[in-house]
Amino acid sequence: MAPGVGKTYKMLQEAQALKQAGIDVIIGILETHGRSDTAQQSIGLEILPRIGSNSVNANFLEMDIDRIIDRHPQLVLVDELAHTNIPGSEREKRYQDVEIILDAGIDVYSTVNIQHLESLNDIVAKITGVIVRERIPDRLLEAADEVILVDVTPETLEERLIDGKIYKPEKIQQSLQNFFQRRNLIALRELALRELANTVEDQGSEYPALNGQYCAIRERILVCISTYPNSLRLLRRGARLANYMNAPLCVLFIANPDRFLSKPESLHLEYCEQLCREFSGRFIRVISNQIPQSISEVAEREHITQIVIGESQQSWWKILLRQSFTERILRLIRAKQIDLHIIATEQVS
Repeated sequence: MAPGVGKTYKMLQEAQALKQAGIDVIIGILETHGRSDTAQQSIGLEILPRIGSNSVNANFLEMDIDRIIDRHPQLVLVDELAHTNIPGSEREKRYQDVEIILDAGIDVYSTVNIQHLESLNDIVAKITGVIVRERIPDRLLEAADEVILVDVTPETLEERLIDGKIYKPEKIQQSLQNFFQRRNLIALRELALRELANTVEDQGSEYPALNGQYCAIRERILVCISTYPNSLRLLRRGARLANYMNAPLCVLFIANPDRFLSKPESLHLEYCEQLCREFSGRFIRVISNQIPQSISEVAEREHITQIVIGESQQSWWKILLRQSFTERILRLIRAKQIDLHIIATEQVS
């Protein structure tokens, strides 16, 4: 969630255990920031020398990628994944160096803080007032075989900072008044826990339960809209529901393959799609004349837990003659443990 939680310390402990188990592990680059406890954990592990740059910053040293590849261990430790390499380096970012190492068939352990994820940059800036310049693409976290959260309470982290275990004494008070404020640490911890939960859920979706069904860890909202004006009300209601549950939002429009949309209908859908984006949702279009079946299929594919639809526009005599639209959806989703929200709408004569 923040600097000083013990990521590097934990990574070195893991490496020591793997070395004892016979794994060929080396340190490609290690940033202890003067923390003696962390440095002590590296004793006994092979550390490859760093390499300089031909730039004006020749006194700074970076990871020697060529030497790592020539050495070709089973595992290399690369600290601070979001680090920006010094000018004159072959690649701008350390994560780009890591991708080269991975392409060479070498496994990598690395460390990163939640504020370095690209997709969370705006949220972190809003929470802390700090714009983080060093960022990594989310795809790196998604591609990882394993993600370990090194978690401590905000109180513990504050104590570590005050005890001088994170920064030098002259930086402690400034840090407590800025990035390390209690409210910031609580929010960053929540972000880290939530991101890990999402990662675990994505990995779990690859392994269905014994009954073949997917078990959702977090809520996911699907709003089903049409060309009726009340679709805007449904969309807004679904967005509020997603916001309350802190859940991803999907908006589904099913187009009839046997008819073309009129210009007003097309403009209405464009506005719905724009509104969906403003709510940070994902707009899905499907062509089908089997509406309940398509809703059920999309819900299953997207791991939806809550579906929002409008009240049926069918007249009472049509409902008496055949199963209602709502009943058909319920029949299809009942076994999938998906909740259905039916929003009252104005009746169309």
